[in-house]
Amino acid sequence: MTSMEIGDIAAELGLPVDRVWGWGLSTSSGSAISKPTSVDEVARILTWASEHGVPVAFRGSGCSYGDASQNEGGIVLDATAFARIKSFDIDSGLLVAEPGVTLEQIWRRSVPMGWWPPVVSGTMYPTLGGLLSMNVHGKNNWQVGTIGSWVRSFRLLTVTSGELLCSPEENADLFYAAIGGFGMLGCFTEVTLQLKKIYSGCLDVEAIATPDLQHMISFFDTEKDNWDYLVGWVDCFPRGKRLGRGLVHAARYLAEGEDENPRESMSVDAQDLPMHLLGVVPKAVMWRFLKPFMNNFGMRAINAAKYHSGVFSQTRGRPHRQSHAAFAFLLDYVPDWKKAYGKGGLIQYQTFVPRERAHEVHPQLIALCHDAGMVPYLGVYKRHRPDSFLMTHAVDGFSFAMDFKVTAANRERLWQLTHRLDGVLADAGGRLYFAKDATMLAETAGRIWPAEVLGRFKALKERYDPDGLLQTNLSRRVFPEFTDGTAG
Repeated sequence: MTSMEIGDIAAELGLPVDRVWGWGLSTSSGSAISKPTSVDEVARILTWASEHGVPVAFRGSGCSYGDASQNEGGIVLDATAFARIKSFDIDSGLLVAEPGVTLEQIWRRSVPMGWWPPVVSGTMYPTLGGLLSMNVHGKNNWQVGTIGSWVRSFRLLTVTSGELLCSPEENADLFYAAIGGFGMLGCFTEVTLQLKKIYSGCLDVEAIATPDLQHMISFFDTEKDNWDYLVGWVDCFPRGKRLGRGLVHAARYLAEGEDENPRESMSVDAQDLPMHLLGVVPKAVMWRFLKPFMNNFGMRAINAAKYHSGVFSQTRGRPHRQSHAAFAFLLDYVPDWKKAYGKGGLIQYQTFVPRERAHEVHPQLIALCHDAGMVPYLGVYKRHRPDSFLMTHAVDGFSFAMDFKVTAANRERLWQLTHRLDGVLADAGGRLYFAKDATMLAETAGRIWPAEVLGRFKALKERYDPDGLLQTNLSRRVFPEFTDGTAG
């Protein structure tokens, strides 16, 4: 364990010290920040840190809601400057890029050539390294799997074995563990990703109102084979017969020939999100207008207005065209909207529950939130399928993400509430998601992930990082056994 103070670490390496925040602005920690631009620079930091017993964490663009890329008192390797697209084959759609390349960089390069990232998050700003570390899913998970399903290979810089090429055929155990391995096994240095062929820059989209969560779940199950994307917005405020009412947005790709002017719809300009609301108000200031409504009364009213407006304007059987970027990146419509939550920020609590238990468990979670007097201000529902990655969050079932406002007054009670929700989730055979987590306890993780899975992951950790050099605040909180080496 290092006895070096953070200032000494920074001085030794010539690095700045800064406060690193989770995307939700509810967690932060101080670290020495390195911004490498090459494999050699990453290796130099890892070598120095190993010699001095200083823990290291990897960070992309900081889109994880909680503490997944924070490292109190240690080094954070920020990959955002390690961000070149090395090659892109316009015939095969195969892209080779460094870990700091963002989804935005990818689609701006690929869409005009007729290719789209096969799995995207709700924001275009995550990096490839971050996407793989969390094995990100999208609104099409039940159809195409997580981002890892589209990775053909990657290079991983490990502490003990240098840079390794990993694929389903070579170093397969590391391939399936590092994807979704939350940065515990090494640093992604190069990723080869297969993109999806598209014939239009638009999707056909329909909006459907559902009177309660049971109807939403049934809609997902009965309609899932008819759509490429499904996502549900959930109003968490009503109780009783209206519990979990919401709106589903369903979308499908256009086939070749359906778009009369694909060159225009696939232009970058056609994909860019508008910078102004109603063509007048700059979106950059919109979060300030939202801030006065970020309370129970205001959000109850906004959710009700959204639902009733959706009922009135639903387009079942009458699809409209929407660009890929507009449909995918809803979190980017209002820049910095998270600031509207105030000084305490927000947490997102996202559960993944097997299909046969979702009808029971997810309404129960909403009811428990009401009983605790802490109703989520936003709910999002998705359909999922299982995958082969070792530390996967995916199940054959449904995910339900709930956004909570964090304040000094409610923080302790909110964390306690999530621990009660964890118990319900674990009893149902569900999973949690490292990219969103800020509250999970080690005992919960031990119930969620089978002992055999944790044992295999720990064996890889001991092989490629025996001293526990690679750590984050999340790993120390949730899996202390993975980081009980000499570092830290």
